Amino acid sequence: MKNITLYVLILVLALLVTTRAAFVIDQAEQGIIVQFGEPIGGVIADPGLHWRLPFIQEVRRFDKRLLDWDGDVSQIPTLGREFIIVDTTARWRISDPLQFLRSVRDESGARTRLDDILDSVVRDIVSGTELEEIVRSADWQVDVSELSEEEVTALENTDLERPTKGRGLLEQDMLRASSRQMAELGIELVDVRIKRINYIDSVREQVESRMIAERQSIAARFRSEGQGSSQEILGEMERELRRISSEAERRAQEIIGRADAEATRIYGEAYGQDPEFYSFFKTLESYAMLGPNTTLMIDANSDFFRYLESIARP
Repeated sequence: MKNITLYVLILVLALLVTTRAAFVIDQAEQGIIVQFGEPIGGVIADPGLHWRLPFIQEVRRFDKRLLDWDGDVSQIPTLGREFIIVDTTARWRISDPLQFLRSVRDESGARTRLDDILDSVVRDIVSGTELEEIVRSADWQVDVSELSEEEVTALENTDLERPTKGRGLLEQDMLRASSRQMAELGIELVDVRIKRINYIDSVREQVESRMIAERQSIAARFRSEGQGSSQEILGEMERELRRISSEAERRAQEIIGRADAEATRIYGEAYGQDPEFYSFFKTLESYAMLGPNTTLMIDANSDFFRYLESIARP
């Protein structure tokens, strides 16, 4: 019975030692065996089952994959003294686990060092660069022929210039400047990117006020030009109205003249056919115009009276 118990204890101890001695490295990992805080051997990069001395050695695991870094949102002045908010990000990997372990110990320590290095580099490069170079890409250009005259007038000369570097090259400068300090940390910096750029609140309000003032100036110019065009159109309309009225008056007078001439011609023809009858007819028309209470004082020998006299004569 005692032998069985001893065998069981030996088996349990063997299993415990085996469990503590064996470890597995995943495909996305790489490991280093550490004994009393010091690395032993090289980097274990091959995935699978590996062994260590139980109880006195431990395994530090490090990620093989790309890791991301997000910097703090910072207020940075540009070369032109415009204060802007800059938000940056980067991707990195552990290229030398041994050096990484000795310098920063773990990912938390690495991110602290990345904060110090990248924030400093970004601040130095942004503060030495004009705002136009930061917000535009190297291939940015304006086709003035596609802009209206008002848009060209609203833009400044610097707004039309093509940047000498642009954001892409500035990000490459940030990557180069940061990478020089990463080798001693066992870190490979893959890229640095600017996620967001914006004015600080006070500057943004000034920019918005300036944009509003420019739009109002353009609107006022449009209104002034519109009023000028309106007055021009109204003046042209009045001139055209006077011309049409004058032409209509002239044509009316011509028609009236032709009508009077035609009436005179007809009267002349009628008088030529029978002058006596014509004279009699016109005199009757004159009589018809006299009202019932009309009093005439005329000479007894007047032609106007002779027809009345002939009617009254028996």
